[in-house]
Amino acid sequence: MESLDTPQIITHIELNLDHSLFDCKWVPCSAKFVVIGSLPRGTGTIEFFEINSGELKKVKQIERPNSFKCGTFGASSEVERKLATGDFKGTLEIWDIEKGSQVYITKEHTDIINSIDGMGGNTLNCGAPEIVTGSRDGTVKVWDPRQRGKPVANMQPMKGETRRDCWAVGFGNSYSDTERIVVAGYDNGDLKMFDLRTMTLRWECNLKNGVCSVEFDRKDIPMNKLVATTLEGKFHVFDLRTQNPTKGFAQVLNNCAKSGTIWVARHLPQNRDIFITCAGNGQVSLWKYEYPEHRSRVNSDGVSFGVAGSLQRLQRMPASSQPLNALDWNRDQLGLAVATAYDQYVRVLITTKLNLH
Repeated sequence: MESLDTPQIITHIELNLDHSLFDCKWVPCSAKFVVIGSLPRGTGTIEFFEINSGELKKVKQIERPNSFKCGTFGASSEVERKLATGDFKGTLEIWDIEKGSQVYITKEHTDIINSIDGMGGNTLNCGAPEIVTGSRDGTVKVWDPRQRGKPVANMQPMKGETRRDCWAVGFGNSYSDTERIVVAGYDNGDLKMFDLRTMTLRWECNLKNGVCSVEFDRKDIPMNKLVATTLEGKFHVFDLRTQNPTKGFAQVLNNCAKSGTIWVARHLPQNRDIFITCAGNGQVSLWKYEYPEHRSRVNSDGVSFGVAGSLQRLQRMPASSQPLNALDWNRDQLGLAVATAYDQYVRVLITTKLNLH
């Protein structure tokens, strides 16, 4: 029996768009969102919707020759609200969404851009605006949208290394003008942490299953936690407070194998210890991370190592008959989210009773 204080996940609105949907993002400081995808004729589409009297109204559409795969507003200010997108041909573009026009284009990837993230656009004292892209060509590239052409950083396989398909990228540790980290997840389960300040590989491990999404609980604070989701119904929560020289970071593994691939995890903007996962069976699950009494300990050699906490599932709900492949929380309205799925529906979800302490 659920208590009266248990959060509930409700499908508020759903709309069939009759084409492939790959990503969705709220337009900052608005009740509008964008849906990124591919039309049946193989062209790319960015559609803009607003919530109006409990219904979704399409207000604008951009169509381009190449299918779009992913997008982010993270490198743009909340005033400019420029959308960066990655497409199936390896092109990075930035759009002025008010005018519906392209303001930046570069094609340095040789294959599909699977994942994109942005940083520095709307937070003070956290470094320059940057975009990171991860591609099937095996490279992770970091871009300064103020500079045309070449990436400012390019992480690629070492000579002789097998080229792996990069499925997921994310910024973190951006708490000053100099510190910034990129985490990348690959099809073979590799998880790599790149320090952009020192341009070094800070840490790596293998999760044994392809990494579908990665997200720090907060991008603009010293590293605290990271969620990485994978194939085979697994996801990992890493406590990043303490890095042991040999063991790396402490982690909790959740293995809900019956749900299929965990496509995405997204932290609640208003509470970094609550996050939602979207699964291959169309189910959304809400989780809370519980910290241990002591987050680190010291071994007999005087070296610190992290201590993992535990996970509490607060709620789960079937939202779709097909995999949910993208979700974005609204930063202004607690519990409001938009999600896309392979059933070609976009859904507005509301999660209630999230004032958890």
